[in-house]
Amino acid sequence: MGILEGKRILVTGVLTDASIAFSVAKLAQEEGATVVLTGFGRLSLVERIAKRLPEPPPVLELDVQSTEHLDTLAARVGEHVDGLDGVVHSIGFAPQSALGGNFLNTAWEDVSTALHVSTYSFKSLAVACLPLMKEGGSIVGLDFDASKAWPVYDWMGVAKAGLESANRYLARDLGKHNIRVNLVAAGPLRTMAAKSIPGFKEFEDSWPEKAPLGWDLSDTVPAAKACVALMSDWFPATTGEIVHVDGGVHAIGA
Repeated sequence: MGILEGKRILVTGVLTDASIAFSVAKLAQEEGATVVLTGFGRLSLVERIAKRLPEPPPVLELDVQSTEHLDTLAARVGEHVDGLDGVVHSIGFAPQSALGGNFLNTAWEDVSTALHVSTYSFKSLAVACLPLMKEGGSIVGLDFDASKAWPVYDWMGVAKAGLESANRYLARDLGKHNIRVNLVAAGPLRTMAAKSIPGFKEFEDSWPEKAPLGWDLSDTVPAAKACVALMSDWFPATTGEIVHVDGGVHAIGA
């Protein structure tokens, strides 16, 4: 039996098989979970990627900026599973003007988009899934360490700082529902999202050298394993936490 045997998991943010969310979905299935995916935009692409999983799951459309999509999410997920034990938030976006060293010149319209999609959606997704989590469960979000001002990350860094704060408030307010809320702060990985960041090569060049454990920019499995562990029954009293899966860079003053 796997550590997610019998659990029902919703995974958002699968774009390609190089995404952390794909690795989470794959590992969750291998550990015994029933998985439902959500996608946005090119849904046919997500459906093709889903067929590469051990058991192709249903794929639902979810635009986290759409009130209609959020309001109907529980009913649509409920057509495939009778409840949820885990939810993975792997959603983030910032317009190009909000990245790449343009911090002082980014217009509010673009900043608001980054905050809505990357920060506020964590709360929106949790609330949308709450009716399906009557027996409690675990919500896990994907993070990038927001304790520092990183090169080129700019307003996405601010959005991630907001995500870390939202994580604590959600942990506070969902605890009474026996729902744990935690983040996994992964190091830089060559995902679709990373490729959209101007100057991402700065992370690629320095991170493996700084990490005490080393760092493989192409390996999403360590972050996925942390997500799966947090959704299992092995962290029954952990909430509001940020688990760093970055080779140890966050702990080093270099």
